[in-house]
Amino acid sequence: MNTVAPGPQRAIEIELARDLLAGKPEAFDRFVEIFRSKLFQYTFLVCGQREDAEEVAQETLLKAFERFRQLREPEHIRSWMFTIARNECMMKRRRSLFAPERELSLDDSGLDHVVADSASLPEEELLRAELREALHDAVSSLPENYRPVLLLRDVEELSTAETAQVLDLSEDVIKQRLRRARLMLRERMEARMFRRAPLEEAPGVTSESREQLRQAFLKGCC
Repeated sequence: MNTVAPGPQRAIEIELARDLLAGKPEAFDRFVEIFRSKLFQYTFLVCGQREDAEEVAQETLLKAFERFRQLREPEHIRSWMFTIARNECMMKRRRSLFAPERELSLDDSGLDHVVADSASLPEEELLRAELREALHDAVSSLPENYRPVLLLRDVEELSTAETAQVLDLSEDVIKQRLRRARLMLRERMEARMFRRAPLEEAPGVTSESREQLRQAFLKGCC
């Protein structure tokens, strides 16, 4: 059976994971930069509040660095990170004062690949912004069980098997939810094309948080 080669972004993540396992500190900052944004998107979606999402994203990185030697297959670094994030989200939701009755919206920034690149004319930029906001609104209206599947499969490009492992569901359920989510998303895009929705951006990493992560990395990897 032929193995599908990872895309450029995923190949970078795998190489960074290998470098961290080899104890190369120069890979640390780039790894944090890449996964901090990804984890915030996911934790904001699942946890439902910005305060919780920021804390859980940071805690996920800390746990990952502390356990990094347990990573046996760097090729699965992305699903490994999201599995830790899911577990941290579940723990946070059980004890959080902000725990919502339902999950909130998916940040649109992870779906930028569906629109044109940034080198465009002003009118194209306006159209792209309207499209992003319509997409954000459409995704946020999906039933809560479908959003993580759409994020992990279509944005983070995890395989069906990896997504099933992260969400602790069967592959058949993942396929079914993804198919329904895509159909619903297309219908909602047609109906909500020019409706506005607030955008949520991933927070930056403070120097204090970065140092905390660095110490966890040194403890877990070196």
